[in-house]
Amino acid sequence: MEQIIQVNHMRKTYGSTVAVEDVSLAVNKGEIFCIVGPNGAGKTTTVESMIGLREPDSGTIKVLGLDPQTDRIALAQRIGIQLQQAAIPQRLKVWETIDLFASFYERTIPWEPLLEQWGLGEKKDAHFQNLSGGQKQRLFIALALVNDPEIVFLDELTTGLDPQARRSTWELVEAIRAQGKTVVLVTHFMDEAEALADRVAIIDQGKVIALDTPQALVDKISSEKRVVFQANGRFDAEIFNSLPVIARVEQQGQRVTVYGEGDKLVSTVVNTLETNNISFENLRTEQSDLEDVFIALTGKEIRE
Repeated sequence: MEQIIQVNHMRKTYGSTVAVEDVSLAVNKGEIFCIVGPNGAGKTTTVESMIGLREPDSGTIKVLGLDPQTDRIALAQRIGIQLQQAAIPQRLKVWETIDLFASFYERTIPWEPLLEQWGLGEKKDAHFQNLSGGQKQRLFIALALVNDPEIVFLDELTTGLDPQARRSTWELVEAIRAQGKTVVLVTHFMDEAEALADRVAIIDQGKVIALDTPQALVDKISSEKRVVFQANGRFDAEIFNSLPVIARVEQQGQRVTVYGEGDKLVSTVVNTLETNNISFENLRTEQSDLEDVFIALTGKEIRE
């Protein structure tokens, strides 16, 4: 595939603070590429260097064949950006906002259909301060698309949104890619990356510690499965100790998680519980996910 972003051994410091230690990655044309990691891992600094807002101390970056520092003006015409924090005057109307942003570019698409496409047609005369969280996010996306960019950068797009608004926003991201654009999405939500990404770069302490498709990352870590259930009353984890398909058992109050491998894990757990007359409910299986990948690689939770 055609690589339209190449980052090689990028490093960025702020005084004695190392924001990015050593990041190398490449983004393919037409994919949703997620950069994930905990707060302070270096995700935003990496992206801001890609778009020319930060100058790396060392390393090289090429975006659409351009240097984000020396070719910043030319690059800005070809990319769309939704930053983690956007300062839009609260009394500015929706149509005024997008009309203003359109004036920044040499080439734009009509913004009226764009507002309709992103569900803001009826809100064009509304002030920014009166928009809901989801509506503001849709406006940010429309602003990032008004110049018909080849690459769209979205930084922490769903932070602060409720679960329903987050999932609606995921659909918007997929719609951007469906238009033939490349999406670089920065997030600290592993479920977001797992739902959207073609490939994921996991960054921790300023370094890329893993990069692959979500499923490939999970497969590399473990084929382990989990059976989770609620034990009613007496429960002793010792009943599972001698069973070969079970690796370990964890218990938090009445919530029990049984780890193991193989197709017989579920039936083994159920049969063992019934044989020992242990009442249970809400039994379900869980597969390893990106959260497990991060914990396995770093030994800590992703949300800090």
